Amino acid sequence: MFNLQNYSTQNIKNDILSGALVAVALIPEAIAFSFIAGVSPVVGLYGAFIIGLITSILGGKPGMISGATGSVAVVFVSLGISVAHLYPQLDKEALSIMILHYILLTSIIAGLIQIFIGLLKMGKFIRLVPQPALFGFVNGLAIVIALAQLKFLEPKNIEQYYSWIDIVQASFSENYIMYIIIAITMATMQFLPKVTKAVPAGLVSIIVITLVVYFFNIDTKTVGDLANLSHVSFPSFVPPLSTLFSFNSMMIILPTAVIVALVGLIESLLTLSVLDEMGGNRGSGNRECVALGLGNTTSGLFGGMAGCAMIGQSVINFTSGGLGRLSSFTASVLLIILVVSFSNVIASIPVAVLVGIMFMVSIGTFEFSSLKRIKYMPISDAFVLVVVTIITIFFDLAVAVIAGIIISALVFAWKHAKIYARVDYDDNNKKVYRLDGPLFFGSVTSFYEQFDVDNDPSEVIIDFRNARVMDSSGAEAIDALTDKYKKVGKKLTLRHLSEDCKKVLKVAGPFCAYEEDDPTYKVAVNI
Repeated sequence: MFNLQNYSTQNIKNDILSGALVAVALIPEAIAFSFIAGVSPVVGLYGAFIIGLITSILGGKPGMISGATGSVAVVFVSLGISVAHLYPQLDKEALSIMILHYILLTSIIAGLIQIFIGLLKMGKFIRLVPQPALFGFVNGLAIVIALAQLKFLEPKNIEQYYSWIDIVQASFSENYIMYIIIAITMATMQFLPKVTKAVPAGLVSIIVITLVVYFFNIDTKTVGDLANLSHVSFPSFVPPLSTLFSFNSMMIILPTAVIVALVGLIESLLTLSVLDEMGGNRGSGNRECVALGLGNTTSGLFGGMAGCAMIGQSVINFTSGGLGRLSSFTASVLLIILVVSFSNVIASIPVAVLVGIMFMVSIGTFEFSSLKRIKYMPISDAFVLVVVTIITIFFDLAVAVIAGIIISALVFAWKHAKIYARVDYDDNNKKVYRLDGPLFFGSVTSFYEQFDVDNDPSEVIIDFRNARVMDSSGAEAIDALTDKYKKVGKKLTLRHLSEDCKKVLKVAGPFCAYEEDDPTYKVAVNI
């Protein structure tokens, strides 16, 4: 909650001004992300308001901005396709309403999953995502956002064209005005910040181009052509349809909800990490999970789509002086006031402006530095980056990141699946195997290869000073090796094993020698 006692006059001013700046910048993005998901802009705006409000008060990082995002919106695209296949008899308007209710229920369930993850304190597992996987995730997301804009540029009767060249030519001939507006918007967003950063370039593009289109009566698509915004009000309770709780519906909703939950948490926790590095003060990942879950569940219950933290807007808020919760609170409240009071103005915004803004968001999201780094990366890391990018584009973001973690883990296990032994003899002519490396499921085979049970002398010592038993597979390997020496009647002594490891061992336990400098590590075992 807010602690006004810690606020100075300067902090309050900075938070309010920064929040106002972010609120205006949130409007075009919320509308654009709604179009990506295939729903009315009101759904994205409601989501941005509700999620932003709740996370501003309860979130794990003061000043972090949350709302409707492209990474979550693109997940809803496949949901809409599945709903269309499930209800082929519905007309376009009825199908849109049905898709909306599927998105709302999915948002509710995704929020509950996120709350559950936060209560279990699993937010810390974001540390398991390797850097190449993060690069691939971000790059794939950027490409997906750009591709999602192409549907606004499709020519009429696209099914009559047989090649992509014909489609492009028809698109240019029918939508050349949109292409001009897109180019002007992108140029404004690229070059205006170099002149002044007092006003967001996206806001300038929207205001200027909307006024030009309106007063010169230019014929181009507007937000009002895609959705009716003439009577936007404050959010109200929207109960889930009972028909959505059927088996076929839940088989669509539940998998999508899991993906939405994971994507939202991944992006939110990554944003939190970025702000931690910028500000030095560490946020709470688990608290952010719970706050985001409450925001998404509430958003779904009041007609808004799910979302998550927004990296770009959070950085804008942070660098503009919005370091406290008042900044994100101001952004969300001012957003809904602008939408309700000026809905007719928003309906006049040309779609091409939003497409241009989203193209620039895509370019800004893409990690171009990864293209330079990839040639210096190990082959395994480069492989992870490329695979995660491809999976993000053709499947979904959560699967991509999980695949990146799995691949990286397997590569790590393969690289470390070796354990070595240096052999010498002590003063009593006992053979000593001095091990070096981790002993776990991946290095068990290498562990066995180090010993010559049949030809070893009658007394053998295995020294684990420079080795570490990592899991139950390693402990079982020690037991198995001890049993081999026992069967041939040779005495085996195990040195420098942790107390925890000695307790896990069954066969080899009695052969463990006590040493003053035994290590204290724990062994991961299945219970």
